[in-house]
Amino acid sequence: MRVVYRGLAVAAAVAAVVAVAVVVVLPSEPDEVVAGPVTAPPAAPTSSGSAPSAGASPSTPPEISTTPAAASSSAPRSTPTPGASLAPGYTAMEALYADPRVPRLTRGVKRLPLRSSGGRSVKDPRTGLAVPKLPRPWKSYGAAPFTTKQVLPKPRGTSTRGMFVTCPLPIMEQESPRDTALLAARWTLNHHPKGSRITWLASQPVERGWMLLYRVTYGKRTSRAAVVVADGGTSKPGLAFVTVPDSQRKQWRDISRVASGVRVLG
Repeated sequence: MRVVYRGLAVAAAVAAVVAVAVVVVLPSEPDEVVAGPVTAPPAAPTSSGSAPSAGASPSTPPEISTTPAAASSSAPRSTPTPGASLAPGYTAMEALYADPRVPRLTRGVKRLPLRSSGGRSVKDPRTGLAVPKLPRPWKSYGAAPFTTKQVLPKPRGTSTRGMFVTCPLPIMEQESPRDTALLAARWTLNHHPKGSRITWLASQPVERGWMLLYRVTYGKRTSRAAVVVADGGTSKPGLAFVTVPDSQRKQWRDISRVASGVRVLG
């Protein structure tokens, strides 16, 4: 019996040694997770339910997550808002051409015979321009927010009246003086009744700039208007803008006087 007990004791000791060896050699599961790449997504289990082998490469992320730029570039740009100087995602000229109130300026638009206006002038050092001082019934008026301002008396029953102003260019200057004048004409619709639309009447270069003559239609009424954009040697080109409603059509002749009489001071 003593021999039997000794055999059992030896067998128990051997079993204990084997158990310790297993505990030491086999790594625990948490250590495997920490040792893996932290940026790799978790692998999906196989159909048999077994875990992936240690040497398996991480699964490829879904395609949509790897190409966000392609999705954003295909999104359509918003339509320019009429009256806005620049719509999101558009250049100034693209916004101009998308504005239904302003037609394309074609080559068929005529030129206006420009003659020396003579008479007195108003000098505007902020724009570097000198402009005609228009005769009565025009009169000088508080200039703000412009730098010079001349107006006609208000007709009865309406607040729309003739106005002639100068100011530094209020919109983005373009490489072409013609394009700059087009943007300036669009900007002047802010100073006409709501719903106004432009029809081009004349277009031509002037001294260091460009001149546009146009008709503005709003409902059953119209105005004649002109813009002259010229480089007067200041930080921004100067703008001269005149508009006269049909209720004061006798002064439409003064619009050509303005177009002919704007000159640079330098």
